Amino acid sequence: MPEESETKARKPRADSLRNRELLLTAAKAAFTETSAEAPLEDIARRAGVGIGTLYRHFPTREALIAAVYAREIQQLAASADSLLAQRSAGEALGAWLDLLIDYMATKRVVAPALRADPGEGSKLYADSGATILSTLQRLTDAAHAAGDIREDIGFEDILRMMSGLSVGYDQPGWDTGARRLLSVMMAGLGAR
Repeated sequence: MPEESETKARKPRADSLRNRELLLTAAKAAFTETSAEAPLEDIARRAGVGIGTLYRHFPTREALIAAVYAREIQQLAASADSLLAQRSAGEALGAWLDLLIDYMATKRVVAPALRADPGEGSKLYADSGATILSTLQRLTDAAHAAGDIREDIGFEDILRMMSGLSVGYDQPGWDTGARRLLSVMMAGLGAR
């Protein structure tokens, strides 16, 4: 009979978790600055680890790209709770939409590689929309309930406005203009 310790899954070591986070942060920066084809050796060097450590965590480039994207989605969804705890619902919605612009800037770089990945990447890319939409719906509902945004503006309206802001997201410098338009949008959404 196996011992109890053998049947339980071993938790990752703290240094392993730290190295994984360092690699994901370095990969996001490298992908954003260059492309999803950034040299893996450069990513490992930025993270302060060896290339072997990178490959232990992410055996392929596709696995690294998918992990960067999954972390972006996870952080974006989780940020809604902390924003709602720290700010009014209307301010939380605006701050989250600003984070959505950051996410879209990352997505611009990694989306082609994710869509080309016949495995985990393409499924992750396809499934991410549901997470984003449900988070946006929750923030919009909270802003309505608090009276922070106009009653006649619904979730679909905000979604249409954000779709308009996303036009050209694959162009350099898009995020600056999108943030400028987001501030106009949020001013217009204010409760009367």
